Amino acid sequence: MFLDTLADHCRNQPDKVALQFIGAQPVTYGELAAAVNRTADYLLALGIQPGDRVAVQLPKCLPFIYFHLAAVQIGAIFLPLNPAYPSAELRYFLADSGARLFVADAADQSRIDPITDDLPEHRVTISIDKPHDSGANWLKDWPARRDYPLPSDPDQTAMMLYTSGTTSRPKGAQITHGNLTANIASLHEAWGWRLDDVLLHVLPVFHVHGLVVALHGALHAGATAILCPTFDAGTALDLLCSGRFSVFMGVPTMHRRLYQLAAGRRFDLSHLRLMTSGSDRLPDDLFFGYQDTFKVTLLERYGMTETGMNLSNPLHGERRVGAVGLPLPGVSARIVDPDTEQPLPDGQIGEVQINGPHVFKDYWRQPEKTADAFSADGWLRTGDMGLREPDGYYTLKGRAKDLIITGGLNVYPPEVELVLMEHPAVAACAVIGCPDDEWGEQVVAAIIPRDGAAANEADICAFCREGLAAYKVPRRVVFVEELPANALGKIQKAKLREEMCG
Repeated sequence: MFLDTLADHCRNQPDKVALQFIGAQPVTYGELAAAVNRTADYLLALGIQPGDRVAVQLPKCLPFIYFHLAAVQIGAIFLPLNPAYPSAELRYFLADSGARLFVADAADQSRIDPITDDLPEHRVTISIDKPHDSGANWLKDWPARRDYPLPSDPDQTAMMLYTSGTTSRPKGAQITHGNLTANIASLHEAWGWRLDDVLLHVLPVFHVHGLVVALHGALHAGATAILCPTFDAGTALDLLCSGRFSVFMGVPTMHRRLYQLAAGRRFDLSHLRLMTSGSDRLPDDLFFGYQDTFKVTLLERYGMTETGMNLSNPLHGERRVGAVGLPLPGVSARIVDPDTEQPLPDGQIGEVQINGPHVFKDYWRQPEKTADAFSADGWLRTGDMGLREPDGYYTLKGRAKDLIITGGLNVYPPEVELVLMEHPAVAACAVIGCPDDEWGEQVVAAIIPRDGAAANEADICAFCREGLAAYKVPRRVVFVEELPANALGKIQKAKLREEMCG
C-alpha cells in the first residue's frame, strides 16, 4: 500500500530530499520518517487509537504533513480542514466527525476554545505556535520507536474528506487505504512519475488535489516536492523558469494568473514533462494560450473528492481541448440516462458514472446518502453530465447538482442559501455560479428582499462572511422582485443563470 512504498523510500534513499518549503531547510526521506514516527508516538501517548478521527486545521506547513502521515500510519482517520472555515462551519465538522483530537494554529486559540468546550467526543486540542517555523525541530526531543506496524487492511478508513451535495449539510466521505493506494498507483502509471521528478507544489493541502494527487504522488514515486505555502504567480513563474522542476499541478485560476502575468511575453517551460490542470474546466483560450506563451500543452483531468482522479488526458498522446480524457488504469466510466440509468451510446449526453477500487467506502454516519450515491449495480453517481466520444475520450457538459467551482474549490448553493435566509432582510434567495475569467465561476446571489427591509450588497456579504468561508461568500448580489420557478414552485436555476450570467 501507499505507506509501505513510502517506508521503502525512507529506508532506501534516506539522504534524498523529500520535502522543502521555499526558503526553509530541506527534509530528507530519512528525516521525514523520523519526524512522522515521533508524531505517531506522540499521538499514541495522547491516547489516539485506530479509527479515532484526527482533525487538523493548519496552514500549509510541515506539521500538517507530519500529523497527516502519522495519523494514517497508526490507523487513525485523518480529517483535513480548510484554515478559512469560520467558527460555525468548523464546529459542524468537529461535531459531525466526532473528532477525538483537533490540531490548530495557536493564533486561533480564542476562536477555537468556545467551539471545542462541549463536543462530547472531543478529547484534546493541540495548538501549534508559529506552524510555519515548527518543522525543522519538530518534536526533536520526543522518543519514538523506529518502526510501526503499518495498516494492512485495504478497507480500513485512512481519511475523511467533507463534501456536499444537493442537501445543506456536508458529508464526510470515508477514503480507505485501498482507495488511496489504487488511485496513486493508477496515476503513477498514467503520468509516468519518476524518482528524479521534482514537483513545484502550490496547491492547498486540505483538498484531495493538493494532498493526494500532488503530495502523495510525489512521495509514492520517491520524488522531491518543493512547496510554496501559498500561490503567488510571480514566484511560481520564476521558479518554473529556473529549469529545476519537472512537474507542476494547478487549477485554472492559477493558470489564468500565470498567463496574465506573462502579458504577451513568451517563456519556454517545455522542460516540464508534466503540467496539469484540474478541479474545474480549463477554458479553451488558456489551453491554446499556454501552447503559444509557454510551449506547454496542459494536461486536463477529472476527479472528485469521493474518488480522487478518474479520467485524464494522456501523458503521451492527444491532449484534447475541452476533454477530460480517458479512464485511468483500473478505472471504469460510463454515460447513462439520468432517469433510467441505462448506458447511452457514444455522443449522447448523460450522467457520468464511475467504478473502480479508488471509489470511496461510504459517507460517515449517513447510510441513506451513501445508498443514494450509488446505482443499483454499484456505480458511483457523480452528478456530472457529459458524453463519451467514439474514441473513448470524455467531455463534461455541466453539473447536474448546480455545484459551483470557484478557484478550484467547491461551493454548494444550499450552504450559501441557508446562511442568506438567516439575514432579516432576505425573504427568498437563490445562489448560482456565473462564468468568471479569473476564478472559473463566481458565486452570485439573487435575493428577494422582505417588504420594508433595507439591505445592500455590502451588508449581505458582510453577514455571509460571519458564517461562511471567504470563497463561498457571494461576489455579486442582485435584488429581484421574483425568482423564476416552475409550476411546483421549484426555482429554475438554469433560467436564472440565463438571466444573470449573460
